[in-house]
Amino acid sequence: MPRFTLACLLSAIFLPLPLSLALPLHAQQGSLLDDALSDDTVQQGLTLIEESAALSANNLVNIGGIISPSGQEHERAAAVAELMREIGLTAVTVSGAPNVVGRIPGRSGRALVFVSTLDDLATVAEHQRAADSPPVIEGDRVVGPGTNTSLTTVAMLSAARALIATGVMPEHDLVFAAVAQEETGLRGMQELYADYRDRAVAFVDILGEGSGISYGALGIHWWRVHAEGPAGHTLNGGLPNVNQGIGRAVDRILQITDPQVYSDRRTRLNVAMLNSGAVFNHKPETGWFSLDVRSLDPEHIESMEQQVRQILAEVTDELGITFRMEPFSMMPPGQIEGARESALVQTSLAISDYLGSSPSLSDAGSANLNVAIAGGTLAIGISSERGGQRGFADEWASIEVMQRTAKNVFLTAVTIGGAR
Repeated sequence: MPRFTLACLLSAIFLPLPLSLALPLHAQQGSLLDDALSDDTVQQGLTLIEESAALSANNLVNIGGIISPSGQEHERAAAVAELMREIGLTAVTVSGAPNVVGRIPGRSGRALVFVSTLDDLATVAEHQRAADSPPVIEGDRVVGPGTNTSLTTVAMLSAARALIATGVMPEHDLVFAAVAQEETGLRGMQELYADYRDRAVAFVDILGEGSGISYGALGIHWWRVHAEGPAGHTLNGGLPNVNQGIGRAVDRILQITDPQVYSDRRTRLNVAMLNSGAVFNHKPETGWFSLDVRSLDPEHIESMEQQVRQILAEVTDELGITFRMEPFSMMPPGQIEGARESALVQTSLAISDYLGSSPSLSDAGSANLNVAIAGGTLAIGISSERGGQRGFADEWASIEVMQRTAKNVFLTAVTIGGAR
């Protein structure tokens, strides 16, 4: 399946993008929500979500307990698809990614697309394999590796269940998608976006209850930097050595000053993974390290990458170790013109405020929504802390946050999707 490639990067437009299938701009904050909250059917749906807390917690035990690292989501995808069918979503499909998609049909031919993350970090999968038991419910928490991220999928389906139970007929198709490989290049979101870009009113990336709302996209470039040098036994001498080249290059790369100089533009650079060698007594012939470069501004990304290339060339001259930069995921930055004032963003602010958050706005999203924004389609990410200890053995998810997340999705469907 495709990743963002350099060709995608070159074809992306980094200037403000026009709204695709625009919602009304300059919507009065809260007007759509106030109207919805006066509807008895909407109140009934919110009550159904409130009363389904125990059911949702048990669903999170089941879904979150399935080992699902990026690229290995098929078992969890099958379980989510089964749950979608149980609650009454139509046209439920599992794609090759694998994405799981179900919908509530509307009348307009357009679609409001809700997106949750199906996969987990590799470290989460390791803790799941090492655990003696599946996640457990402890008071207002679901405790165990795999629960924190899966909260978003369970909350999304709780909202879908309430919409179906109240018998609403939405104006737009309400699409509920749990997408694969968010953690490793947004492969699932790319596939989903290709399927819905031509008729999407908007995409809503579910990352939490909505204390943070993102409407723009941070540029994120991931690289594998490969190193190559002569192999050999320790007895034949340790130099030249791929590891010396990697170490020298990484040390200099992490001294690039752009992240400090342009911190206000969310400019960041990180090396997180180092890989080389397999035994004690042989120096490796090859190795690689990861490079994560981010900014709101493409010129800062380009500047840092050019400095990295210069550093690699210098280390090659000094040590004879050669380097090659391989693009892994190229996620361009983007801003949708008028997004902040759109009905989607302003209504989302009102919903989060109604549910008890003091929401903050950001133009620097860095998740599935970036794919839609880069393509010129209005999208938001609703985020928050979901619990704690994500990626550790004692990971947990808050049932209260899950409930508020479900209510946020429900109210967004009611207001922006016309589900009344």
